[in-house]
Amino acid sequence: MNSLSGKRILVTGAGSGIGRAAARMFHDRGAKLVLLGRRLAPLQETLLNAEHVALDHADDAAVAAFALGCGPLDGMFLAAGELKTGSVEATPASAFEAMIAANLRGPWLLTHHLGPNLQVGGSVVLVGSNIGIRAIPESAAYSVAKAGVHMLAKVLALEWAPRGIRCNAIAPGPVHTDMVEARLAGSADPEGDLARLATVNPLKRMGTETEVAALAAHLLSDESRWTTGAVMVIDGGADAVY
Repeated sequence: MNSLSGKRILVTGAGSGIGRAAARMFHDRGAKLVLLGRRLAPLQETLLNAEHVALDHADDAAVAAFALGCGPLDGMFLAAGELKTGSVEATPASAFEAMIAANLRGPWLLTHHLGPNLQVGGSVVLVGSNIGIRAIPESAAYSVAKAGVHMLAKVLALEWAPRGIRCNAIAPGPVHTDMVEARLAGSADPEGDLARLATVNPLKRMGTETEVAALAAHLLSDESRWTTGAVMVIDGGADAVY
């Protein structure tokens, strides 16, 4: 099992979904955790034995203030995000800006302000999406934002390499989380859409939160110390064949 023993790791979006599963897995593997999200109660529900910080990661002033008192970090797993569906023509500017804020501005601000806190040998993992690599209908703003996340990981890998700090992105396919439930809630055929999501890859099933968390744990561990600047797709093979 990958060891995160003694590593101080920041996890965003830790109050639900992949972020929550990852926080619990990292804890079980020995990490000291700083859990960040918009609301305090869900963070405390994820893990009582952790540091909890309630703030909006897209708020520049709030992130800057947090960074000043955060202290050293060995890693970050930036899993917070939000999904709004719609085409380019059907998506108002306000919804596009919300997708950029939740999915790209937040990781940008966290890496901008907390980059100096990262220790030599540190690792950062950003959560992108496989639909930030290949387009599908009705997810335009989200897909554009996640494509930006992938490039952010590559840029940071280049910038941080002289300090011995790595940065990678993971690009999950459909995982049955609250975000997927929210997407289905806006569908005219939620049961049909759920069935289609479960069969769009060769393995014919949706992923689990712990499977994505396990990949993140590997990238945060010293076992992956020659891996940086990568965008790792984890989607049951969908990206390979479609």
